[in-house]
Formats: sequence, C-alpha cells, structure tokens
Amino acid sequence: MKIVIELILFCILFTLMVKIAVGNDAVNGLYFYPKPVQEKAFAIGLTDRETMKRKKKRFMIPFFIMMTVSLIMIIKIWNGVSDFKDAYLQSLLFLEVMNLYDGIIIDRLWVGHDPFWKLKGCEEIPYVQTWDQIMKKRSILAVIWFLGAAIVSLMILGLKVIL
Repeated sequence: MKIVIELILFCILFTLMVKIAVGNDAVNGLYFYPKPVQEKAFAIGLTDRETMKRKKKRFMIPFFIMMTVSLIMIIKIWNGVSDFKDAYLQSLLFLEVMNLYDGIIIDRLWVGHDPFWKLKGCEEIPYVQTWDQIMKKRSILAVIWFLGAAIVSLMILGLKVIL
C-alpha cells in the first residue's frame, strides 16, 4: 500500500509541475503540442519559436531534476533501498507508471477533455494524441526507461558511498 501512495504522490508531482509550467495559458506549454499545432500557433502570432524554446528549457531542466531527485528520495530515503536490484526494480516501476500516467491521464484525459488546452485559432488541428500514437510513444519510452532505471539505481548506489 505504501508504494501505491508513493506512486500517486509521484504522479501528482508530475501534474503539478506541468500545471505550474503552463500557468493560466496553454500557450506556455506549446512545446507539448504536435508540430502542426506549433506551426499554426507561430503563424497566427500566439508566440514565436524562440519564446517556445526558452519556455521548454525552463520547464524541462527543472522537471527532470525534480522528478529524478524525488525518485531517488523515495527509493533511497523513504524506502531505504541500498542494493542495485531493488533500486532498479523500484525505479523501473516508478518510471513505467509515470510513462503510462503521462500518456493516459495527462495526454488523453486532461488534455483531451479540458477546454483549457484548446488553443484559440488552432481548434481545427488535432492536438490530442490518438491511441495508436500514445501506444507507439509509450512503447518506445518503456524501453528507454529500462536504461533510465539503471541510471537512477547507480545514482542511488552513489549516494550509498557518500552517505
């Protein structure tokens, strides 16, 4: 039960970081949208490429740091894991759950059903990923997270040496 609560908190952190990044204007998260939507947004003057790139960088760097640090804290400090196998399995579980959460809850449910994400002037362009697109992207990321989990596990073991 504890791990389920940790997974929920991890996903809530993910959601909060996305919400903070976009604030009250979905244009702030234009980098999340498919290329055709981005191009249309540029063409109608909602924003420009440089602004979008700057906002993406300002989001992605803190996002990856925060999610990685949180994952390490959960596994190393809260759960007391200190061996590679357990660190790897827990890291993989969290990363794969986050992967599915992002595809199903964030992309399909939140973005797909909340009018907040509809960009004025871009309504005619599909911006919600199809199930096929989600499955393809999530399958690729599922494989990538096998490596990501190993990296996080090595970081946890590195903390064992320091602590």
